[in-house]
Amino acid sequence: MAGDLMRGGPPGGPDAAGTRPGAEPRPAGTPKAVWIVWALLGLNTLGSAGAKTIVTLPRSLIQMATMGALVAAFALALLLNLHLRVRASAFVFLLTLLLVPSVISSVHLGVGPGALFRCTRLALFVGTLWLLSRWWDGGLTFVRHHIRMYFAVLVSVAAGLAISPGTAMPEYYGGRLVGALWPLTPPQIGQYSAVIIGLTVLLLLGRRTTGAGAAVVIVPTLVLLAMTHTRTATVGLLVGLVLAIGSLILTSAAARRFFAWTVLCATVAAVAFSSALRAWFLRGQSQENFSNLTGRAKVWDALLAAPRTTGEKVFGTGLGDKSFGGLPIDNSWLAVYNEQGLVGIAIVAAILLVLGGVALLRPPSLPRACAIFLISYVAISSYTEAGLGDASPYLLHLALAASLLVAPAPAPAAAGPLPTPAPPRRRVPRWARDRKVT
Repeated sequence: MAGDLMRGGPPGGPDAAGTRPGAEPRPAGTPKAVWIVWALLGLNTLGSAGAKTIVTLPRSLIQMATMGALVAAFALALLLNLHLRVRASAFVFLLTLLLVPSVISSVHLGVGPGALFRCTRLALFVGTLWLLSRWWDGGLTFVRHHIRMYFAVLVSVAAGLAISPGTAMPEYYGGRLVGALWPLTPPQIGQYSAVIIGLTVLLLLGRRTTGAGAAVVIVPTLVLLAMTHTRTATVGLLVGLVLAIGSLILTSAAARRFFAWTVLCATVAAVAFSSALRAWFLRGQSQENFSNLTGRAKVWDALLAAPRTTGEKVFGTGLGDKSFGGLPIDNSWLAVYNEQGLVGIAIVAAILLVLGGVALLRPPSLPRACAIFLISYVAISSYTEAGLGDASPYLLHLALAASLLVAPAPAPAAAGPLPTPAPPRRRVPRWARDRKVT
């Protein structure tokens, strides 16, 4: 069942030595505590603001828990990597460069002392990724833990829905699913659901899990995604899977069959349920409200029209809460422009271009397909969600993609039998060579 997916066992049982043909490489000597560090990074990016919960949790307590998780992740990663052995990574290097405009703009305290706190948080986040890069090897182990981590979050969402349906689907969010135990918004739940579904589908196509195990993860997660009514996550999931599966079509018969059946089913569903799908996407909104992206366009226009100094245009106004005029920006590019300026936009664009370029240059494989899915999903979500300029789940998704694109180390040459030395030639005296045999 789901244990096959969570434990990483392929159908038919794993090979103990990891030498089964087609099996993903396993990190040699990776401590189990590395997965604890990854989970702590995920906890830090859950955020502290969101829906009302069953038991009211003070925001200061949530912030203490999330920031404490980041400090613990950095400390544990440092203990695991005391010799500071890191792997060269263009992705983490560019994230380190992103700290420069963040600090330059934040030292002026234009958005308050919280800007320097957020810079410290981003520095710890990037530092932890540097320390973890030692174990990035292009395998799928981090993918499995990524799925396990966010599936645990969704289990808490489902538990909150079972305990208090009214709190989990409040009217002030239009009846959309929220986190009733931990303050999670519908877009957050939709994001986690879409990423889990996409990665699990790819593992299934790559025969890294059983159909029953994948169904246990995909079916309830798909229900939660539908209950969030999150359009961005749904579109990102579909487009990301199309691109990822398309990268496998030439080398995988399973991917070709899945792609053909998906196109057929999607066409039939679009024709038969067009009105229901349209109503789901509109979420009861008017056509005008839908066209201006639920009011986002008004915030974007006001942000771009606001007067700025040359320094603010180049380096931004400092790391803030991704809002403008008290309203959420909900666009990664405009949020980066507002907080880290044109320099920040250039660095974030370079991150996506570098990851995308490396993914295109890699030969077709399941890790490459997973990386393509994550990169495309984050790129699509960046239009209506903020987070590419600060420690966030989106940067964690891209870090996972970077770990998948690491070129695997060449396998050591098989040790063959030692060559047998030639027997020494016996010296024959000249008189014997000249003597004729009679």
